[in-house]
Amino acid sequence: MIPSNRVATHPGLILRKEFLEPLGLSQKAVANHIGIPVQRVNEIVRGKRGISPDSAWLLSEAFNTSPEFWLNLQATHDLSLHKPKNHVQPLVAVSAMPG
Repeated sequence: MIPSNRVATHPGLILRKEFLEPLGLSQKAVANHIGIPVQRVNEIVRGKRGISPDSAWLLSEAFNTSPEFWLNLQATHDLSLHKPKNHVQPLVAVSAMPG
């Protein structure tokens, strides 16, 4: 569920708090293991870069999760950032005109 009163946690913070820190892994170690630049991991962890499908696949394999896990975290974060201020009323079906 998308939080209504705050921005959802960036997946980079979850990567750091739930995976890197508990496993004692550095950003450099993860970057080397999955074959991407350290800067990319650092930008994700700092919330400066989102999780791309490519990153989602690599992280899912490295941490035994699914790519959907990472992409859902990113989508939830993005949606919470861009929630419209104005609400739109639902559309109602128009009755067929008698012929």
